[in-house]
Amino acid sequence: MRETGERPHGVRLRALVVVLWRAGLRISEALALAETDLERSRGSLLVRHGKGDKRREVGMDEWAWEQLRPWQNLRRDLPIGPLFCVISGPTRGRHWTPAAARHELRAAAMRAGVRRRFAPHQLRHAHAVELAREGVGLNVIQRQLGHANLGVTSVYLQGIDNAEVIEAVHSRRPPMIPAAAALRR
Repeated sequence: MRETGERPHGVRLRALVVVLWRAGLRISEALALAETDLERSRGSLLVRHGKGDKRREVGMDEWAWEQLRPWQNLRRDLPIGPLFCVISGPTRGRHWTPAAARHELRAAAMRAGVRRRFAPHQLRHAHAVELAREGVGLNVIQRQLGHANLGVTSVYLQGIDNAEVIEAVHSRRPPMIPAAAALRR
């Protein structure tokens, strides 16, 4: 995010990173957002056309809303339309294409020294892993990501380190009832 810069294109790119990462949206979902799909007072974004054309409402934290504000302020001076739009030229105010957004995201990643190929979907995976680490239930993560199948959500969480899994299980409290109690009739 530091490599996006302070000019309008950078402010828009930083806002896109925030929505992909902190709301866990797919790039197509983020680029399809309209200004009216944001409801800061509830902390929610309305995804009108998710995968399979499914509609869902997702949450986004207060820090993310603060990061999004500079883009919203700049966006007011552009024609009404999609939240993430073209900033200049004859298509000003129209949809920003996924290819153009991916290109700018990859360029910023390279400037930041990311050596591996960067894909916007990695931010969605990071969102899922962070929610799991914060103790958010798997069903809530599934709903946030818009997954119909819990198995898909589980794949996202494979990014959790084995040491973290071992520590979580190792630090469990002892059972509340003696193990032999279940054997008595």
